[in-house]
Amino acid sequence: MCRFSDGVEGEVDLRDELYGEIFEPLKNKDFFKKFVLSPERHTITWPNGADFAPEFLHSAITVPA
Repeated sequence: MCRFSDGVEGEVDLRDELYGEIFEPLKNKDFFKKFVLSPERHTITWPNGADFAPEFLHSAITVPA
């Protein structure tokens, strides 16, 4: 579940975004779970430097049924 300060919340499906050298490791569920919320970047980041722009995540939210 993703939640933003403007009240928008829902799920983001990143399956189609996990390609390329930096994002391939995120296909591994154990590695994916190592994300942290970066206060400097205002988004989620992973130990290998992967991140997604908060604007992208906000626009990709779908509300679960």
